[in-house]
Amino acid sequence: MTRHYNFCAGPAALPTAVLERARNELLDYQGRGLSVMEMSHRSDEFIAIAERAEADLRELLAIPSNYQVLFLQGGASMQFSMLPMNLLGQGGSANFIQTGIWGKKALSEAKRLGFSCHVAASSEANGHTAVPDEASLSITNDAAYLHYTSNETIGGLEFDYTPQITRADGAAVPLVCDMSSNILSGPIDISDFGVVYAGAQKNIGPAGLTIVVVRDDLLGKAPSTISSLFDYQMLAEAGSMVNTPPTYAWYLSGLVFQWLKNDIGGLDAMDALNQRKAQKLYAAIDASAFYSNPIAVPNRSRMNVPFVLADARLDKAFLQEADEAGLLNLKGHRSVGGMRASLYNAVPEEAVDSLIAFMADFEQRRG
Repeated sequence: MTRHYNFCAGPAALPTAVLERARNELLDYQGRGLSVMEMSHRSDEFIAIAERAEADLRELLAIPSNYQVLFLQGGASMQFSMLPMNLLGQGGSANFIQTGIWGKKALSEAKRLGFSCHVAASSEANGHTAVPDEASLSITNDAAYLHYTSNETIGGLEFDYTPQITRADGAAVPLVCDMSSNILSGPIDISDFGVVYAGAQKNIGPAGLTIVVVRDDLLGKAPSTISSLFDYQMLAEAGSMVNTPPTYAWYLSGLVFQWLKNDIGGLDAMDALNQRKAQKLYAAIDASAFYSNPIAVPNRSRMNVPFVLADARLDKAFLQEADEAGLLNLKGHRSVGGMRASLYNAVPEEAVDSLIAFMADFEQRRG
């Protein structure tokens, strides 16, 4: 069996060590004679898996004790609805920083549900190639929270700062962040945020799981009319088990957390590796007249590197030859075209080295 290098934006590469362990435990989990997929989510065995995963995630992200960690279904897109349901139950408006497609979707869904929304800043005028300056953020006086996407997967735009916002009355505005594509890529200060959420299928685990980290003081604000499956407080009280959770995705994510701790050495080490991978690829792009990246240097994503060829007519050949070389899923999103290499945690440095070598060879032959 040959494992190729997978640059998919999501569902994305998983660590080989994690897949091997899951394979070994697939039919018989630790001598129990059944798979994790067959376990009751109420069993002692699965409760131990769930508790270990949460404890490891709390350790990795240094999550304070006044935050709840939820393991939910519905993808990060479900949070576009759940956030206003939970945080605007007592009034106020949702403020948004718009830097690309996913931030736009979050705003659109909140509007669709009839909530009061305000765009605090947007990078649309520059074509989403640079994030708005923090000084340009304009917050409403009734802002209940400020939402932003720390890394836009499609455009390859990443924030180089964490907004710190107060309203005109001096009240701090809770910061809500969609970290789907850069969570666990390096250390963050969770205490800067009211809510952090992330779909699993990039840096956490397989598709089907979403992690929500929510500060205690933001619980209990949802109206009693919403479903218990959407109420953060009820989900927290039930240990994320109001109904049957995505048990196997939870288990696999727990294995990824252990891999980050034990094999990588924590998020500082992961950050150094991710910086090195991204810097190598950007340096190769910048040194070439054949490839280019449009994003302002301070906001270049470490996780998603879009690039275009000088001659778009060569795109098909580039992708075909890359695939034949074992460099998979480099096609850019259909909305922007070109190429995109996603360098998530599980993508090894050797994959980036191989991609750079292929790009140089392709340019020499086709440029």
